[in-house]
Amino acid sequence: MKQVVITGVSTGIGYASSKVLTANGFRVFGSVRNERDAARLKNDLGDSFVPLIFDVTDEPSVRSEAARVGEMLGTGTLDGLINNAGIEVAGPLAFLATEEFRYQLEVNLLGPFIVTKAFLPLLGADPARQGTPGRIVNISSTSARIAGPFGGAYAASKFALEGFSDSLRRELILFGIDLILIRPGPIVTPIWQKSDTGLAEKFRETPYARALSKFERYAAKEGANGYPARAVGEIVLTALTARKPKARYHIVPNPLPNWIIPQLLPTRLLDRLVADFMGIKSLMRVTENSGPKRRLDIRA
Repeated sequence: MKQVVITGVSTGIGYASSKVLTANGFRVFGSVRNERDAARLKNDLGDSFVPLIFDVTDEPSVRSEAARVGEMLGTGTLDGLINNAGIEVAGPLAFLATEEFRYQLEVNLLGPFIVTKAFLPLLGADPARQGTPGRIVNISSTSARIAGPFGGAYAASKFALEGFSDSLRRELILFGIDLILIRPGPIVTPIWQKSDTGLAEKFRETPYARALSKFERYAAKEGANGYPARAVGEIVLTALTARKPKARYHIVPNPLPNWIIPQLLPTRLLDRLVADFMGIKSLMRVTENSGPKRRLDIRA
């Protein structure tokens, strides 16, 4: 039986991946942050699921649970680690609170760093363990390539996660441990409902209020029409079992307009198209006598 650790399994991609993997004969050690979710998932997923309770930013608790997993493995190795836990902090960067930006990076970047360090010995970095080296799967995002307005903090965390992942993959050749990135586009998960509502009200005193209302409607539509989370779970299964997995997998609805064309367009043109689509109008107003004049207008 193959054995893997997945972070953030209470809902969304982590939960769907746990269901896919347990249905395919895996034993899943899944992280949640409270006993209630642990009991719910254990009841739902059965004996093939073992709950781990930690916050990915709490290094002592992560290391403690890694030690527990190590005891359960005996002298064997872990077959996989899926760094899935993540959040999205949305809002215009010029008005986003520093502590919110910091928390975004702590969960989405520092979290995978902490978790990976704790479980690397079990994946095969410890020479005392016997067995085939495991694989790491990091859940990134299409936002790691195409960063839209009002998702700058999230995009920054995913750009950084990919740089971290590329460096780590090359370092881990030493131990025979592979690392695969998965870049989902819009997926029907609670992250959309949690992060992209109430933004227009939260930033109503800023010049972005009107554009944020449009962004909220767009995010809700994308979240409702995205791929089901199970689609990512199936790619996680492929990443863990394929003889020669790709370094990156993309899961994007309507890939031609949503993924391929935007990356082919000149950057300045893409800037204008995205800004126009989101209703982000320039605050520069040209007057006949005074030349360019900057006017703050929350209706812009």
